[in-house]
This record gives sequence, C-alpha cells and structure tokens, in this order.
Amino acid sequence: MTAVNALQTWIGHFSFSSLLVVGMITLAGVYMGKTMKYLRLPSIIGFMIVGVLLGPSLAGLLGEEIQGRLSFITEMALGFVAVSIGLELSLGALKQQGAVIILIIFCESLLAFVLVAGGIFLLTRDASLALLFGAIAPASAPAGTVAVIQEYKARGSLTKALYAVVGFDDGLGIIIFGFASAVARSLLQTEAGAGEADILAQLGEPLVEIGLSVLVGVLTALLFCVLARRLRRSREVFILVFALVLISTGVSTQLHLSYILTNMVMGIVIVNTQRHALIQMIRDELTEFMPLLFILFFVLAGANLHVAALPALGLLGVVYVLCRSAGLMGGAWFGALAGRAEKKIRRYLGMGILSQAGVAIGLALIVKQEFSQLGSRGLWIGSTVITTVTATCILFELIGPVLTKVGLAKAGEIGRSA
Repeated sequence: MTAVNALQTWIGHFSFSSLLVVGMITLAGVYMGKTMKYLRLPSIIGFMIVGVLLGPSLAGLLGEEIQGRLSFITEMALGFVAVSIGLELSLGALKQQGAVIILIIFCESLLAFVLVAGGIFLLTRDASLALLFGAIAPASAPAGTVAVIQEYKARGSLTKALYAVVGFDDGLGIIIFGFASAVARSLLQTEAGAGEADILAQLGEPLVEIGLSVLVGVLTALLFCVLARRLRRSREVFILVFALVLISTGVSTQLHLSYILTNMVMGIVIVNTQRHALIQMIRDELTEFMPLLFILFFVLAGANLHVAALPALGLLGVVYVLCRSAGLMGGAWFGALAGRAEKKIRRYLGMGILSQAGVAIGLALIVKQEFSQLGSRGLWIGSTVITTVTATCILFELIGPVLTKVGLAKAGEIGRSA
C-alpha cells in the first residue's frame, strides 16, 4: 500500500489536461485490448484493466476530478449504444421472434428481482434492504453485450434476441426499481414514525419517467426523419445522427430521464420508418465509430471499479451475485422454454445478460442519496447498497463479456473474422 500511495502522490503533483488524458487512455486501451486477443478474451476486458490500473485502485491518474470532467464520454457512449440497439429492433424482426422476447424479458427481470429480494431477506430479515437489492438486480449493462457482439461480428437469432433483451430490460428494470424503492421508503418512514408516505405518488414517478423518455425519443426520431430526407452521403447522415444522439442524451439528462431508453426509442422509430439504404448507411458509420467510444467508455468504467471494495463483498455480496445470476439465467431459460424459442436461445441467452455496471451503480447512488435522509437506518441501507453493488459490478463486468462470447460461440454466431 505504501508504494501505491507514493505513486498516487507523485502523479498528484502533475496537472493533466483532459485531452492529454483522453489520448493516453485511448493509446493504452488499444494495445491492452490487442493483448486480450492472445488470451482469447474480449477486448473490453483489457480496456477495463487499463481503467483499474490508472484509476484510484492503483495509479490514481483517473481520479474523481478527471472522471467528473470526462463524464460526458460515458453518457455519449451509452447514448450511441442505445441507438445502435434500437436500430436492430425492426418490427419485422421482432414479429419473427414473436411474443417470446417479451416473455423472456419479463421472466428474467422478475425472477432476478424475486430471487435477490428473497435471498437478501432470508439473510438479513430486512424487508427494505431486500426490496432495494431486488430492484437493482434486473438492471443490465448493454454496452458490454453490444461491444462483444460488434467485436466478434456476431449474427443470428441469438444475437437479435440479445439486442432486444438488453435493450428493453433496462426500461422494465427502471419501473421495478421505482415501485420497489417507493415501497421500501414507505416502510422506513412508517418505522421511523414519520407518518405514511404518499406511496401512490411515488409509484407514479417511474411511469412518468418512462413515458417522457419514450416521448423525447419519438420526437427526436421524427426530427431525424424530416432532416434526413435530402441527405444522400453516409457521412452527412452520420453527422445528423451524432448531433441528435447528443441532443437526446442532453435533454434526457437535463430532465432526469433515461437516456438509454430515449436513444433506443429513437433508433427503433428510425429503423421502422426509413428506407433500408439509409439504415445501412447509419449502421456502417456506427461500426467504424463505436470501437473508439468503447475504448474510452470501458477504461472509464474500469476506473470506477474500486478493487479495494472487493473485501467488503462479504456474504451479502455473495448472495446477491448468486441470486442475480440464477434469476437472470433461469428466467431467460424459462421464458424461452415457455415461448418455444430455439434451443440455442434457451441454452445461451442467459449467458449474455449478466453484465452490470453504470445503470445499477446509478440506481445505488439514488438509494444512497434518498435513503440517507431517512435517519440512521436509512443511512446504513444507502451505504450498504452502494458498497455491495459497486463491488459486485467488478465481478459482473469481468465475467459478463466473457460469458457473452462463450454463449455466442457455442450458438455458432461468431463471425469468421473474430
């Protein structure tokens, strides 16, 4: 620890500009990503290792101040990930898969909520804590899944199912979190003798958020449809998409909406209303642009993974990891079985949806901020949730992409050039 502290102190003497840091992490990410290929691991594992090495866990170059300055990169990257998911969700493709996708999304999200909430309650006998952990469990990290799909040029029915599931389950996860956190807050307030909370008003908040997110996504897509009519060159179309993703993400952040859902809706509307040639232009340009965003996003994500938090995992964290994994994989299998999906979707879909990072940590931060105002017990709950979720995200972000690659390979959907 002395050597680490000395290194951080030495680096702290220098003042690094944002551009210099972005250049350094891009260069380091490129070569660490290439190194991972020799180990037959997804490149994003290398990107995250760079983040851990340069973050507070070791060098301290990517400290909180620098991360704050570069936070727009994370938001922008997730915005593009979301719109790329939406562009894969044409109604024709969804009709071919039928209601099975909706069934899978509900089964994996709800079973993860039930198993995690049940497991945490049996361990702690704390209903509020159990509800909050259960509510965070369904949230996935679509960036990891999409990055692996694009890196290995995966194609097929499992790939399409993964796009749909990791896209839509965040929306359902937000609704589950809104309802569960409202009930947990009401329980705490009642126990503290603060009177009964207006639980109906609290339950309506996530529905309003989802509705407004969809509305902003639709309006942004309509603006694209109007402005893209006279564009013929692919670069011009991409610049328009780039601008609108930033606008959509910025508006969503300003209004405290889900920018993942907003941009995904924009992509869905575009892919189902515009000519195929235009959609292909956008996809081709995104294929060239997204790898750079993935490097920056996952290096910064790695910097947020504090290795020092791992010892705090404890029995609570182990129960959360096991119950969440069982819920997502078991729910995906059951939903695919009940919906009579292909055998490879039943077997391998659950392996591609375990990644968890930004959205879950964001929800945990909301818990910490809101519940810390509810007395000493609320403060303890907030601290417990943020510590445990941060620690478990390290594991999920490391094993999630690897299992996604394994599932796609076993399903025979990895591209030849991988």
